[in-house]
Amino acid sequence: MASTDSTHERIIAAARAEFAQHGIAGARVDRIAKAASTSKERVYAYFRSKEGLYEHVASAELAAAADAVHLDPADLPSYAGQLFDYFTAHPDRHRFILWGRLERATTPGEDPTPYTGAVLRTLPTKIEKIRAAQANGDLDPVWDPIDIMALVAQIAMTWIDQSELGAVAPRTAADPSPAARRAAVIRAVTTLFPPATPRERTETTPTDSSLT
Repeated sequence: MASTDSTHERIIAAARAEFAQHGIAGARVDRIAKAASTSKERVYAYFRSKEGLYEHVASAELAAAADAVHLDPADLPSYAGQLFDYFTAHPDRHRFILWGRLERATTPGEDPTPYTGAVLRTLPTKIEKIRAAQANGDLDPVWDPIDIMALVAQIAMTWIDQSELGAVAPRTAADPSPAARRAAVIRAVTTLFPPATPRERTETTPTDSSLT
């Protein structure tokens, strides 16, 4: 049993690296099998297709990101900082997820793939948290919650998504350090969505555990 579990985990690790580097279409099951010290037949015994293998690994990657990054709608700058930190520390995981966006996206009206379904399952809770924070006075209600989610995520991922700017920044920025880029992310989100003060949060934060 232990060897079976070990083989399974090796396949997962090899697939994560292969998909991050080559995407779904460009990934090769034979390379995954070789990196996992197993056979293609064994890979297909665990996962019926390359796409199924990607979906399995993607679900785990999205869950890991969700566990590492926690949304506090009354402190969106902190959330942006967590996003920046997580994907800066794990650029391979960012590439892996980005391939899913490119190759497994669905258009409105289509049934979601397992990948897009996993993404969509987390969004309603986040949007409800933001809506509750607006109702409690922690966020400006003029913003649509979905716009808040999009803007904060985009700002947080600016330097990760735009690698060409990231390559130039060390030579041209007044402060070339990664900490300066992080500070710019925090400052931008703070300007748009300033966090509630401790007093405001004490007075208005609900105790409904369904929103935590």
